[in-house]
Amino acid sequence: MKCGAVYALAELAKKPVPDMVNMAYNNANLKFGKDYIIPKPVDPRLITTVAPAVAKAAMDSGVALHPIQDWDAYETELSKRLGNDNTLSKVIETKARQDIKQVVFADAEDIAVLKAASVVLEEKIAHPILLGNRKVVEQMLLEQNITLPNVRIIDPKVAETEAEKATMERYSHHYYDKRKRKGVSKQEARNTMRSRSYYASVMVDLGDADAMIGGMTNKYPATVRPALQVVGARPEVRKVASMHIVMTKSGPLFFADTTINHHLDAEDIASITELVANQVRGFNIEPRIALVTYSNFGSVPTGDSAMLMREATKILHDRHPDWIVDGEMQAHLAINEKELKQQYPFSKLVDKPANVLIFPNLSSANIAYNLMQTAGEMDVIGPVLLGLKKPIHILQLGSTVRQIVDMVGIAAIHAQEL
Repeated sequence: MKCGAVYALAELAKKPVPDMVNMAYNNANLKFGKDYIIPKPVDPRLITTVAPAVAKAAMDSGVALHPIQDWDAYETELSKRLGNDNTLSKVIETKARQDIKQVVFADAEDIAVLKAASVVLEEKIAHPILLGNRKVVEQMLLEQNITLPNVRIIDPKVAETEAEKATMERYSHHYYDKRKRKGVSKQEARNTMRSRSYYASVMVDLGDADAMIGGMTNKYPATVRPALQVVGARPEVRKVASMHIVMTKSGPLFFADTTINHHLDAEDIASITELVANQVRGFNIEPRIALVTYSNFGSVPTGDSAMLMREATKILHDRHPDWIVDGEMQAHLAINEKELKQQYPFSKLVDKPANVLIFPNLSSANIAYNLMQTAGEMDVIGPVLLGLKKPIHILQLGSTVRQIVDMVGIAAIHAQEL
């Protein structure tokens, strides 16, 4: 059993170090070597790595009186003891593993992205494809002691082999064919394909990759624009939208629309709500939806925002009478079922608080999730793009390895649904 613990520690020391461990040691970039040969005591992976190794050794030696049958459940229980249990992340990872998809990373020249690629490969969440300068990426992998067996590194700016040149020509023609009526020439299409975001979008559109993750080295519009131009919305979708997931102590909260649409009408709000509800159900969570603004059920009879959410609520009630959706209401009432029941006992949300908050405009949604992330010190996943024909998701600048892994898992799940 001692040997089991030693081997587990040695193996863990060689893996990329989580961001929270680096931050605990003054943002040190820890990696296996003479200065780091054993995991740090604050590493949250210790309990789920060493304890199972010792338990397996005990079982192999015949010492264990109660053999473990379900190792995933055992590791989940260990995480709960440390307060590290994230049920949503577990659901995402489990679903992604059911059918491993190829996910192209458009920003491979980033340490966090490479660490995330290592995690998703090792945990069998997805199979990564990396876009970036091959020499730069290979040097970063060497410096970080990251191994990515059988993972392709593609540099859209350099087509060296005949196969790479043929692929670039095929991608350029595909983009040109889509955008020629938008003023794009053949040469402009070739130049555009040197952009990793456009190249990755075409990869997904043509089926050479199942999903895409980008945004770590570009501003948001520079990544979402290729997704909309190349892949586009599903025919039945009125508005492509985005959702952020805020991880609170009482469970995840889903916010929409947080990054895409500035001006919405009631039909748009209803359509976005339907997209979010379907996604939440995909996480095995029953959506309880509140359309939030400054008014409560007509308490402010006028005002564009109040009237907008009031009308959208009526549309949703007519379309989905069995859904738990209500509004218009103030945000604090949506998540405080006791006060809601006292003030408005007729509401569909009186039994349990809302877990989906739909906002009247991009500004209010974006401000809300950013405040909770920063002032509330809560983990946030997103933005999750909803309504595209194929899965493309965009990372926030500065996303942690864990956030990237979660987004890859979501992208893989979306690819499975096609």
